[in-house]
Amino acid sequence: MKFLFSLTILLFSFSSFSIAQEEKANHLLFWEKLEQHCGKAYAGKVVTAPVPKDFQQQDLVMHFLSCGEGQIRIPFVVGENRSRTWVFTLNDQSIQLKHDHRHEDGSPDEITMYGGTSPNTGFAELQYFPADQETVDLIPYAAGNVWWVSITDSTFTYNLRRVSSDKPIRVEFDLTEEVAAPEAPWGWEK
Repeated sequence: MKFLFSLTILLFSFSSFSIAQEEKANHLLFWEKLEQHCGKAYAGKVVTAPVPKDFQQQDLVMHFLSCGEGQIRIPFVVGENRSRTWVFTLNDQSIQLKHDHRHEDGSPDEITMYGGTSPNTGFAELQYFPADQETVDLIPYAAGNVWWVSITDSTFTYNLRRVSSDKPIRVEFDLTEEVAAPEAPWGWEK
């Protein structure tokens, strides 16, 4: 009887340990979803109105160009403008989103590397990024900005909500159909 009791306790402990090992934090599940698209490019469209002036009648393409070492860099190309790259960085308990903006000659824009870090592990398909102090120091009026990104099997959405504005921006990309990769973003070496 003692043997059966001990065996039951041992099996229960092992199965509990196995279940705990299998469970991953939501930010890690989100990260894995991003990594699945490394090297791929997708077309997108603005799905909120009004469409920002510099996005009107432009092809929108995102390219999961660089993945590794806890960082995923996704250039966001608007027509011929290759100045924007989303930089996702994996931290122990969260993910950081920064916006790398470059001039055509590759030099950093005056307003670059703004964004924020998710305040918690978020959801497996959705992460929020409220403006961080670096962003507030760089762009004081962006103190209330919140960015969020969602990713499912079929769509990737990039969203921006400025607390001071009633006009959110949402760009949606179709992950079910790859497109040709755009030219490298400004400032990147091939």
